[in-house]
Formats: sequence, C-alpha cells, structure tokens
Amino acid sequence: MRDGVVLRRIELDRVTAAESFSVDCPDGGYNIVEVRPGGIRVLEADCPDRICVEQGWLTDSAAPIVCLPHRLVIRLAGETATDGVAR
Repeated sequence: MRDGVVLRRIELDRVTAAESFSVDCPDGGYNIVEVRPGGIRVLEADCPDRICVEQGWLTDSAAPIVCLPHRLVIRLAGETATDGVAR
C-alpha cells in the first residue's frame, strides 16, 4: 500500500515459482519486490537507508515491511497469513 492505496494483492499460497516486480514511486524512486512460495521481500530499493531490503523475507503477519522514503508498506493479511499485500 502507498498512501492508503493497495497497489497489488498476491495470494502466497498460490505462488508456485519465484517472481519479482518493480514498484515505481512518483518521485522516480523504486522498490523491487520478490515473491516466492510462502514469502515476500524487498529485493532492491534506491531509498537512502535500504531498511526495507534489510528486513528480509516476510513469512508471517508479525510485522510488515516498511519503506518510509517511498511510503510503501508490505504486509501479510488474513487469519492464516497466506495473502501478501503490497501496500
């Protein structure tokens, strides 16, 4: 989600192979998100601190991945934590 808008929904229990995609920012920045069966992460970003990259794989709903400079939040939603939501 960015600024309250869901950018993409991914059902992690339906992911069969790793894939990546770019989330482009209005200011020209980017985050490259990687999805694999059971997990999601920020693989690469051009933000100054790269904390979102350092957070690693998100595999449960304990804490979201956050990129403050790009206002991007990735969280797992649902009772069983099977949905990955790029927010």
